[in-house]
Amino acid sequence: MQYYRELIKSGVKIYEYTNGFIHSKTFVSDDRTATVGTTNLDFRSLYLHYECGALLYEAKAVMEVKEDFLQTLEICQQVTEKDCKTNIVVHLLQDILRLFAPLM
Repeated sequence: MQYYRELIKSGVKIYEYTNGFIHSKTFVSDDRTATVGTTNLDFRSLYLHYECGALLYEAKAVMEVKEDFLQTLEICQQVTEKDCKTNIVVHLLQDILRLFAPLM
């Protein structure tokens, strides 16, 4: 949640899936391109690990990926700035640990 505060303040809407766990990552762009897989958008996943993903371009499945996302979104909980409030000790600890995040 450390990064959530900044993202929400910048206008990003964040939703969390609360009915269990979803490991897949999906992206849909302009209703023409989609990806489905396990690749995270971080240095380790993109450059160091062997992650799997499929790129879909102008395929029927692109809209199926989008529809699945929209249906899943209906059962997610939106995270608000209020949800990200922590006490000063937790906030300080998060800031310190954030320094080491690129190394992990």
